[in-house]
Amino acid sequence: MPYINIKITKEETPVTTEQKQQLIEGATTLLQEVLGKNPKTTVVVIDEIDMENYGLGGESIKERRKRGE
Repeated sequence: MPYINIKITKEETPVTTEQKQQLIEGATTLLQEVLGKNPKTTVVVIDEIDMENYGLGGESIKERRKRGE
């Protein structure tokens, strides 16, 4: 059973239900087309992470975004 975990930051403009559905469908299709995996047994989980809990280069994404990075 393939397991796909997509992690995205929670943004000021939230990801819509429709966008999440597109991600789930797209990731499932990709595994089917590239690896021949059965879409009926493919699990996709989307985790939305607070920007304070996501870091790059030793600092939170929230702080980097404040500086325009």
